Amino acid sequence: MLEKEIVKTQTVRLFSAKNPFQFECGAQLPEITVAYETYGQLNAAGDNAIYVCHALTGSAHAAFYNSPEDKIPGWWHNFIGYDCPLDPRKYFIVCANILSSCYGTSGPNTIDPLTKQVYGMNFPATTTRDMIRIQKALLDYLGVKRLACVVGGSLGAMQTWEWLVQYPDFIEKAIPIAGTAKGSPWMIALNEIARQAIYNDPNWNNGNYENTPPNDGLHLARMIGMITYRSHVQFQERYGRDRVKNEPENYFDFKNWFQVESYLHYQGDKLIKRFDARSYVYLTKAMDLHDISRGFASWETTLARIQSQVLVIGISSDVLYFPEELQTVCQQLQDLGKDVQYVELVSKFGHDSFLIEYDKMNSIVNKFLNNK
Repeated sequence: MLEKEIVKTQTVRLFSAKNPFQFECGAQLPEITVAYETYGQLNAAGDNAIYVCHALTGSAHAAFYNSPEDKIPGWWHNFIGYDCPLDPRKYFIVCANILSSCYGTSGPNTIDPLTKQVYGMNFPATTTRDMIRIQKALLDYLGVKRLACVVGGSLGAMQTWEWLVQYPDFIEKAIPIAGTAKGSPWMIALNEIARQAIYNDPNWNNGNYENTPPNDGLHLARMIGMITYRSHVQFQERYGRDRVKNEPENYFDFKNWFQVESYLHYQGDKLIKRFDARSYVYLTKAMDLHDISRGFASWETTLARIQSQVLVIGISSDVLYFPEELQTVCQQLQDLGKDVQYVELVSKFGHDSFLIEYDKMNSIVNKFLNNK
């Protein structure tokens, strides 16, 4: 691409007082605002669409640039674009900010039209199923009749699993990457530690804050998360036991961080500049609540609903969603006669490999999308 491709984030208000959105928790809202981006053109049949589900702190801005001045493209720029697996010359690609996030879609940081105040912790508890029902409403609004594929990594994969169960006849193919069909106790434990870091910040105030957000807590939560997004091999190779100042006289100085400490603080600093603690709490809880079988007679009944061709991608060094978790679900689906395959991305970069190992990812996904 010789020049920057510019895409604008759009918003739409869905539902109404006569047709409110019903959350799984029983609450309802008369209106939901959704921020989204699209790439490419929808064909006349309305069946060349691909829906991209983003992860925990992602946004609708998945590819290209929002302005000519932008230096950093969308978060999956090397996966979505010309000559990439998700090519806008072939597909109509849609990505929306998820419910309860803080990048334009309704959530705890938006204004309650009744009170004229920020919802805060009065916003309804949100699930991955709520998220994808909003996404389906957006696709209906855009005229999409059928999805050629739905794809997502991490929390995006959890949404992908929900898509497969809730709308089995609407999807031709699906690619859940490094994310499970239900939250594990390991993941729940890690999320709770991160939330406690936020809750214990004096500025948390039960989520009632405006000008003084609990940045210290969110900073620590991100540091905790980053350990699970990488691998010990990567940390060893990249940082080892190097210090910020490799000088004998500073060896015992507590302020002379190891390089790996400096990296974690850097990631915490970055997140507090762009994300909100309330959304972090809501979205990690949605991950904990995630279970595609909720409301169905059994796990087997749930899996039997899946009709799509599915490619499950695990990551060899993932310590958040272990490969064996994904392999187990694949085997269960195969035992039910489903068209499901498992591929493991071998990488030293840990859970976030799907955002780093583009050559490997693109090769795997291209074969699947093109039936090679």
